[in-house]
Amino acid sequence: MSFMERQAGRFRHAAGAGRALALVLTLATAAGPACAGPFKPWIDGTDAAEPATQTQRYDRDTYVIRQSLRTNFEGPFLYLLFGRDRALLLDTGAGNVKIRPAVEAVIAGWLKAHGRASIPLVVAHSHGHGDHHQGDAEFADRPDTTVVGLKPEDVAAFFGIADWPKQIATFDLGGRKLSVIPTPGHHPAHIMIYDPKTRLLLSGDTLYPGRIYVPSNRFGELQDSLDRVAAFGATHKVAWALGAHIEMSRKPGEEFPDRPPHPDEHPLELPFSALLELQAAIHGMAGKPARAVRDDFVVTPILPR
Repeated sequence: MSFMERQAGRFRHAAGAGRALALVLTLATAAGPACAGPFKPWIDGTDAAEPATQTQRYDRDTYVIRQSLRTNFEGPFLYLLFGRDRALLLDTGAGNVKIRPAVEAVIAGWLKAHGRASIPLVVAHSHGHGDHHQGDAEFADRPDTTVVGLKPEDVAAFFGIADWPKQIATFDLGGRKLSVIPTPGHHPAHIMIYDPKTRLLLSGDTLYPGRIYVPSNRFGELQDSLDRVAAFGATHKVAWALGAHIEMSRKPGEEFPDRPPHPDEHPLELPFSALLELQAAIHGMAGKPARAVRDDFVVTPILPR
């Protein structure tokens, strides 16, 4: 069965979960991507000579950077979005590699293409776990750059979220108004970013093709966060959810171990139906976190943190 055939089947699975999910599923469609085609294969640790980072352009103002699994087994993804007035970098990597050169190369190319000399940069994070902010120090002395803190109060203050985590804020890059959605659960300061320009949902570690780690003491927060994003998706078209890692193969339900390589790796992009499937799985646990294997992710309970 092909990847897209499996996604169609997942719509049917999530719709059968009952509650308000059926309504959300009806309203939230996983439309095709805004770009001309899918991403090219990512560096996956299978080649000893692969570069330390790989950058792919989604469109002329949207870039995705992956850190090599050979530099850190997490192999995280970073996102760089440009507007008229500023750029946003989401996450700075897991360390053991200089990430700023890859970011600067994208910025330099963008500036040249737009006939500009500079643009302010905001460095924010999907959340505060170590594999997403190890490169922060590289940007501390960068001119015209703001590095957002890692605590919920830091994130709320910067993005103007007065009622954390219920309020969804707008962050304008200049002609590109992003929605900042608080999604605590995996981490207290976790956020997702929705971009109406590309219809991308940058979903961090709350949703990606891999192990969805759920701290037992934050199960309720995660459930509320998924409900919040599902409701948001009912009124906003989502082309793809792009997370922060890939830990699954193309074989349904098959996880990679915490080491490279990742042969025949799952695509980075997931349809919005995957979030609804995760929401249904969490609701189905009736408040008690449990391991749940799905084709494209595995819910993995962990100790409180």
